[in-house]
Amino acid sequence: MTWETVIGLEIHSQLRTQSKIFSGASTAFGSKANTQACAVDLGFPGVLPVLNEEVVKMALRFGLSVNAAINKNSIFARKNYFYPDLPKGYQISQFEIPIVGEGAIEITLESGDHKTVGITRAHLEEDAGKSIHDLYDDFTAIDLNRAGTPLLEIVSEPDMSSAKEAVAYAKKIHALVQYIGICDGNMQEGSFRCDANVSVRKQGEGLGTRAELKNINSFKFLEKAINIEVERQIDILEEGGSVVQETRLYDSIKNETRSMRSKEEANDYRYFPDPDLLPVAISDELLEEIKKALPELPTEKKIRFIESLGLSPYDAEVLTSQKEVAEYFESIIKQGADAKLTVNWVMGDLSAALNKSQIEIVDSPISADELFLLISRITDNTISGKIAKDVFKLMWDGKGSVDEIIDKQGLKQMTDSSAIELIIDDVIANNPGQVQQFKDGNSKLLGFFVGQVMKASQGKANPKQVNEILNAKLS
Repeated sequence: MTWETVIGLEIHSQLRTQSKIFSGASTAFGSKANTQACAVDLGFPGVLPVLNEEVVKMALRFGLSVNAAINKNSIFARKNYFYPDLPKGYQISQFEIPIVGEGAIEITLESGDHKTVGITRAHLEEDAGKSIHDLYDDFTAIDLNRAGTPLLEIVSEPDMSSAKEAVAYAKKIHALVQYIGICDGNMQEGSFRCDANVSVRKQGEGLGTRAELKNINSFKFLEKAINIEVERQIDILEEGGSVVQETRLYDSIKNETRSMRSKEEANDYRYFPDPDLLPVAISDELLEEIKKALPELPTEKKIRFIESLGLSPYDAEVLTSQKEVAEYFESIIKQGADAKLTVNWVMGDLSAALNKSQIEIVDSPISADELFLLISRITDNTISGKIAKDVFKLMWDGKGSVDEIIDKQGLKQMTDSSAIELIIDDVIANNPGQVQQFKDGNSKLLGFFVGQVMKASQGKANPKQVNEILNAKLS
């Protein structure tokens, strides 16, 4: 039997404001537990929430970047439910009239094809606190520092049909919110997390019953969780059972999803307009001001990289998928480095070193300026590309700057044609059999001779000159 998977994502993006959505309390991460929750965040009697204007502007920035409909009058509502880390017994959110309406974003699939994923809405809300289950053996600890932190919840249409598509969409949103400066995207700190609504159906039938996978903070875990949940639902249906609508948790250690609670419907939350908050009115002037201030978006940058720099669509996609990577690459290009050579270094040696050290490009021990100098020493024939790899490793380990390492190690490339010719003559004289085979038509042996010359010169001979002189002498 053929099954189809249907996936929609709800992405919670923590907005980069210094204070909370309805109070002046700090949003800084890592403070001592329960030191950043004020009376407003905790809902004490007599307090009143006051909307943070910057939060509204950030939501509009997102809405305009995905060409979404903007509701010029939106309403905050109280979403009522009991949970230990929700001190007020309700969460201030938006329900019937969110600030951002329908929009869309284009993702690139593994095949290279493009797909448009609809965005249903994006609404503002406050975050809850945090339950900590592993601090005490017999108790759950509650840290309310996060209570009241501003969130933009981005809700997609159920347009994705595989875990890989869902990850591609999540990564695209992740890049976008960083490009437009509304979220730092730090998944380890919970600044960007996903809920996945997953269901399966027989091919051509209506939507199946969905399960919600809650609070996933890693792209790798998002893919694994969806695949595991799809398998679970198909197994239930093929055995004649029924999928229950519920909220489930993904356990990354056991690689399984397990039930948390039955999935609430909107009416279970008893939404009603918050009586302490006025409707949010957006002027045309504010929208125009924000639209003009939008930076170059990832898709626009990708197109520019392809058209202006001649990069392949794949290279441009990878380089623009993270704002910091794109900025690092562009910083090198703006200094006059060859685009393709820069791509090879950023996506090759640098990326491998970052992954091995498990650090982000902003923490790279080799700055963009330093990598530019290394690339320059290749293009001006000071060193070969092969020697440059050795220099890169020494730079990474903090052994000095590009020129210091080249001078100390004596790595300057040999470009004296007469000196290279002497080495080549020696190689030819010592390999008469291979010379004859080459003259008899075995042109592949040129690589053998190049290798021997490079070995004899300790990798310092200019490869281009070596090839030219060898071809002339062997012919």
